[in-house]
Amino acid sequence: MDHKHLNLEWKAGENGQIEGYGSVFDVEDLGGDIIAAGAFADSLKSGRKVKMLFQHNSDAVVGVWDEVSEDGKGLRVKGQILTTVNAGREAYELVKAGALDGLSIGYRTVKSTDRGGKRVIQQADIWEVSLVTFPMNELARIDAVKASDMSRRDFERVLTQDAGLARSVARQLMAGGYDAIKTMQDAGEGIEDLTAALKARCNL
Repeated sequence: MDHKHLNLEWKAGENGQIEGYGSVFDVEDLGGDIIAAGAFADSLKSGRKVKMLFQHNSDAVVGVWDEVSEDGKGLRVKGQILTTVNAGREAYELVKAGALDGLSIGYRTVKSTDRGGKRVIQQADIWEVSLVTFPMNELARIDAVKASDMSRRDFERVLTQDAGLARSVARQLMAGGYDAIKTMQDAGEGIEDLTAALKARCNL
């Protein structure tokens, strides 16, 4: 079985619910491979249950993937980390702390072609999607941890490190929401483009 690692674009929510992409199509990973769109279609039609593991360890099942499907971007996964088991509880705490931010798929290549010296995987059997420490594809990362399941410090870290906001702006946003940020902007505190940036980031 081969493995493909991603800095997953995913969300970890309350009670261990997570969603995101286990694989992104048509992107060369650090191993020089590219997974083509539709590569997992036949495998998914088989109805075989895709496992959620921790670090590809078959003895460390940490949850269940309730939904695994392909869309225009890649292999979309949605499931739940089981925090009632030791391995799941450990994995979830690492996810929330930002120490664990990658996914890796376990699969078997069925068909591949060559594209300028790069292997393009046209068809693959998908067996498992693991939460991992070291990813291979740098395109996607953990997107967010649901605010309702975060401490104040965790939320501030997301706003400053992930969203790129200044600490003072992040704290104003946490304390007073959008109106507080607008007040800062109107006062000319050097954040003239913040409103547009926030709207763009939230796809408003």
